[in-house]
Amino acid sequence: MTELKRIIKAGFLNFKRSGLISFAAVLIVTITLSFVTTIIILQSVLYFSLNNIKDKVDITIYFNVGAPEDKILSLKDALVKLPEVADVSYTSDKQALDLFRSRHENDYPTIAALDELGTNPLGAYLNIKAKDISQYEGIANFIKGDNPVMSDYTNIIDKINYNQNKLVIDRLNSLIAGAHELGFLITLILVIISIIITFNTIRLAIFISRDEIGVMRLVGASKMYVRGPFMVEGVIYGIIATFATLILFWPVTFWLGRNMTNFFGFNIYDYYISNIFQIFVINLLFGVFLGIVSSFLAIRRYLNK
Repeated sequence: MTELKRIIKAGFLNFKRSGLISFAAVLIVTITLSFVTTIIILQSVLYFSLNNIKDKVDITIYFNVGAPEDKILSLKDALVKLPEVADVSYTSDKQALDLFRSRHENDYPTIAALDELGTNPLGAYLNIKAKDISQYEGIANFIKGDNPVMSDYTNIIDKINYNQNKLVIDRLNSLIAGAHELGFLITLILVIISIIITFNTIRLAIFISRDEIGVMRLVGASKMYVRGPFMVEGVIYGIIATFATLILFWPVTFWLGRNMTNFFGFNIYDYYISNIFQIFVINLLFGVFLGIVSSFLAIRRYLNK
């Protein structure tokens, strides 16, 4: 414990004594964490947009006009039990007619033609939401397949709109998979670049103390005792940079939230505030990891001499 206290104290003294070099290292780590935070926010925008698109994708089963409601509701109950299905909503023929009138309220010829019919030409339908975008094809195959469950309902089904939506669903599925891969690749590249830049900055700070390191080695100081203060210094860089990044993004996200909400589709400032603890933890862990690893690697050459 005594040695640990000395190492921590020496780390703070090194940080204070380095002055401009310490400021430069903190600045580099802050820039790196700013990129990390930017990626987190951009990914939230991307996933929000994708989820909005996913919410609009479904499979709709249209029934024949006059199909018995009890059979339709029985099919709904059967579909809800499928493990891939998240939700099934029922729209009656009367509701379908009201929705049609609402959508075409300014289309007077269409409304007039509908009134002349005197009857409801629309049938009821079921909207099916899958738990995952990749599960729609399996649900569609079940509905169109020859199985005991669907055999009782084929005579009341008019059409299923899966084929019209299949292209959109497949593209959306590919887009989601590509977004995950791209996010991982960008993060990996960022980590590598960050370690290289931070490593070189910290190596400069250690270079200034090379004579002191040499003396410590000559008098028999252990490698951990020599390395420890610089690793503590790296932790300090990460902690200060984390708070600096959070403070920096506070006005940035506030401006974006006030002026760019319509463009992004949601309020970035509200997202930032509601997730600030998670962002803080990610930045802190990444910043401290960056400082420790960079310090550990930078001092190796002086310990191996």
